Amino acid sequence: MAGLVDDSDEEDDLGQTKITTYAEVMERSRSVRAHLLLLTGAEAGRVFPLDLSEVVLGRSHRAAIRLDDDSISRSHCRVVRVGAELVAEDMGSSNGTYLNDERITRAPLKDGDKLRIGETTVLRFALSDRLDERFQQQMYDAALRDALTGAFNKRYFLDCLTKETRFAARHRTSLCLVMCDLDHFKRVNDTHGHLAGDRVLAQLGQLALSLLRAEDVFARYGGEEFGIVARAISLEQAGLLAERLRARVESTPFDIGGSHLRLTLSLGVAMWSPQMNTPTDFIEAADAALYDAKRSGRNRYVLK
Repeated sequence: MAGLVDDSDEEDDLGQTKITTYAEVMERSRSVRAHLLLLTGAEAGRVFPLDLSEVVLGRSHRAAIRLDDDSISRSHCRVVRVGAELVAEDMGSSNGTYLNDERITRAPLKDGDKLRIGETTVLRFALSDRLDERFQQQMYDAALRDALTGAFNKRYFLDCLTKETRFAARHRTSLCLVMCDLDHFKRVNDTHGHLAGDRVLAQLGQLALSLLRAEDVFARYGGEEFGIVARAISLEQAGLLAERLRARVESTPFDIGGSHLRLTLSLGVAMWSPQMNTPTDFIEAADAALYDAKRSGRNRYVLK
């Protein structure tokens, strides 16, 4: 978003366009809000509203804006409200906080400023109305979500696994992965057509999202296979999550347009361990459990 200017687009005596501050914009319109827009990395385009009096950015799970980058400190910097201004402050980070390529300890933010933390993470400070902010969020969602099911797409899923496995290894926290697949889904397409199959997948997506925690990541891995990344739960708790989803699918009549189908779901559950060298190893472990569930009769979950 370009820097906001005054209503008349006048220039000052030096011929330079006047930069609008946060306080000046807020005086003009109560609908304007401040946010940070992530410009780099797998989650580029993500919008972080700055609605609180203090917003901490860092690698810690306690940070309001959590950024998974090893060059970022756990509590790297913060944006604080000081009177009518928003100010960026470094919090003693190892690699520094930069505002428009200049290292800072503390500096006020203006619309369009670029904030770099760590080595490669860049965010843009923006002042925009709610319509613009909502549009930006919709663009971000469209890039990362599967349009049919509402689940995250495979790209986001793989990026998420990379970040979460690194976090789990670094902090020795538990992390589980559930891979699930609709049983005999090919029959739905062959018997009722692909439009009916799409309706089933869309309903499955809505059903799963309604059951999961806000912090769980539900993604479409491919076709009728989905993955769930579940933080900070044990293997047994992840099994309970899998059973809850399995039971709900079994009891749900799927509307395919004028008639209903009864379907079942098979699931494989795995827990991350240091012996897994890559996120691919993690997926393979959960997929192996899913295969065991299919081979042993379907409509069940298996722990790996």
